[in-house]
Amino acid sequence: MPTSFNQSVIDEFRANAGKVGGPFEGGDLLLLTTTGARSGKETTTPLGYVRHGDALLVIGSNLGAPRHPDWYRNLLAHPVVRVELGTRTFQALAVPAEGARREELFAHAVRTAPGYADYQARTSRLLPVVALERAEPEGWEPTREITTLAGKVMEVHTWLRGQLHQVKAEVDAHFAACAAHRGPGAPPPPGLGLQIRQRCLAFCQSLEFHHTSEDDHLFPGIARYHPHLTDTFARLADEHRTVARIQGELVALLADIGITDPERFHTELDRMSMELNAHLDYEEEQILPLLADVPWPPAPPA
Repeated sequence: MPTSFNQSVIDEFRANAGKVGGPFEGGDLLLLTTTGARSGKETTTPLGYVRHGDALLVIGSNLGAPRHPDWYRNLLAHPVVRVELGTRTFQALAVPAEGARREELFAHAVRTAPGYADYQARTSRLLPVVALERAEPEGWEPTREITTLAGKVMEVHTWLRGQLHQVKAEVDAHFAACAAHRGPGAPPPPGLGLQIRQRCLAFCQSLEFHHTSEDDHLFPGIARYHPHLTDTFARLADEHRTVARIQGELVALLADIGITDPERFHTELDRMSMELNAHLDYEEEQILPLLADVPWPPAPPA
């Protein structure tokens, strides 16, 4: 089966520390890996990019075609993406820009790469401008050395708390700006915006993965050695179901890019904050002491 053009570019990129020839020679190129909106399968796409401060900008030009590219639809469903840049590989949060910010960033991209203006002229759709931002919550610093499973679980909990705190802070700031608006000038839009949507959706998906891993692997493994903790694991499972119901409400609201009912979203987010933090506190009190002597990473099988 012949190698596709994209795959040949990907192979050349990876073999030459991010440098490729042909039509991309001398250009700024990255590899963006997204998760399929429907298939759930990973797809890697070579894309030109433009730097803007600490962010990398990619434009959903699709060569001026009438439809958005598949990678753009994928990142709306799964906001955390993998980026390969030169010899570096890292996760990023993909956030499409909106309104005046989109216009500002698109103008910046056109100054750097004028071809984007030509692509916009070919189509009636507004070309998406996506900022690839740091995926971790603000202030996040990973633990330098984790030697126990307790430490690893605590790191994940800290990350989840940080993500939830950042989403909640952004939502609270949005409502405060709406309440404080006076006089001339446009008030904040009634929806909560793509920045909040993308970060909250990333949080929900990470939380679901973490709790599924605990239910399927971690908790059953511990329970085998601690049968006297039946009531503890029953309570943790019940709390997982409660958190999952709230998570489902949030994800349903996030399905609409504009988040049409921000008041309800705000209420559900407050409920998530209360339930999840109480759950994590209880789990850390009951479970972490049992994992304090379990090495991490686990030893390879004999």
